[in-house]
Amino acid sequence: MKTIKQAILGFGLLACLVSCQQNADHAQNDARHTDSLRIVSLNGTVSEILSDLGLEKQVVGTDVASTYPESMKNKPKVGHNKKIPIEGVLALQPNLIIGTQQEVTEETKEQFKNAGIRMLLFDQEFSVEGTKNLIRNVSDSLKHTAKGDSILAKFNSDMDKLNAIQVESKKPKVLFIYARGAGTIMVGGKGTQVDKVIALAGGENVAKDFPDYRPLTAEALVAYNPDVLLFFNSGLSSLGNEEGLLGIQGVKETNAGKNKKIIAMDGQLLSGFSARLPLAIQELHSKIY
Repeated sequence: MKTIKQAILGFGLLACLVSCQQNADHAQNDARHTDSLRIVSLNGTVSEILSDLGLEKQVVGTDVASTYPESMKNKPKVGHNKKIPIEGVLALQPNLIIGTQQEVTEETKEQFKNAGIRMLLFDQEFSVEGTKNLIRNVSDSLKHTAKGDSILAKFNSDMDKLNAIQVESKKPKVLFIYARGAGTIMVGGKGTQVDKVIALAGGENVAKDFPDYRPLTAEALVAYNPDVLLFFNSGLSSLGNEEGLLGIQGVKETNAGKNKKIIAMDGQLLSGFSARLPLAIQELHSKIY
């Protein structure tokens, strides 16, 4: 009987040692896989996730929207995700290109496919669940599931803390304006990223009569009569900040203009729907209320 017990214990110990060795081998293989990566990221939110996963050193280039963390600004830029010059990307000698399905054109996809470069393109839905799905899909695809679990745990914890946000029954009417100088002033309609985050922060996007973006006219601005005018930091700056904005026709006739309720936020934080989404919601809520 003693011999049988010893044999069983020995077998169990051997199985454990084999399992532990297999896990160690997997970890070693994953590390080798990570070390060999040369990534070009074509999406600011994907770049954030790569950094959170500890893969920033493997990123050799990004699109112009990859501005967080601050160190990402120092990476070589390959243009805007919808206007990517393939020659500039190939010059960085990547072996993996990562982006989102919605932003990379079919022509660009075909060019990279013909060049023999592996691509990972993910769906990005601008919602809380969409953010979690993107984090999960990127981390799983790059064999960093455990780290992805850690990011998601913090994200869920931060979202839970937002339950204490007080939302008034009469929500502030918010108008998001995308500006690149006085010559390019657009307003964000329904279905845009900013439309979604305004709702999450307890505001009401007044530009619900059209999808996507359209040029803003003085007449439409007065008709919308927003309580709050919302900008990216760069957009407000391009108009000469608050003083320059108040000089634009129609602004002073709105409640926002009369009360100087003009707010601005970092563009990637506000519209990226990254792991920092809880921070974006909290900051926007505090500004509009």
